[in-house]
Amino acid sequence: MLSQLSLAVVLIAGLIAGPAVVAPATVDAAHASVYSSCNISGCADARTARSGWSSLGFPTSRNWYAWPAGKYNFAGGQFYNREGQLPSGATYYEYDVVPRNKGAARDAKRIIVNRSTGVTWYSPNHYTDFYRL
Repeated sequence: MLSQLSLAVVLIAGLIAGPAVVAPATVDAAHASVYSSCNISGCADARTARSGWSSLGFPTSRNWYAWPAGKYNFAGGQFYNREGQLPSGATYYEYDVVPRNKGAARDAKRIIVNRSTGVTWYSPNHYTDFYRL
């Protein structure tokens, strides 16, 4: 009974808060790895997503945005860099990499953009690692 109640609370909270985030439960963002370049699998997709978000002016509101081929992509709003993984003194915004049907669950792949400088980071694993694009 208690587990069913817990599940109901999580599902309702998810509906209120927005799309779900799929991320490993053991992510420790305070120990993130930061790399000066991006040459892993997924970097090309991250660059393509960056181009798409750039064409939309890097929106700052959390919302779904129309994407080519009838798909949508989600902008997550401000990334606060609370653990200090990325260079300090900047304002960052997060954007999903993989387009999907509007309202579908989000995966762990994000780009994080400093809108002032255009410097972009790719995180394939929801802020465990950062690769500069």
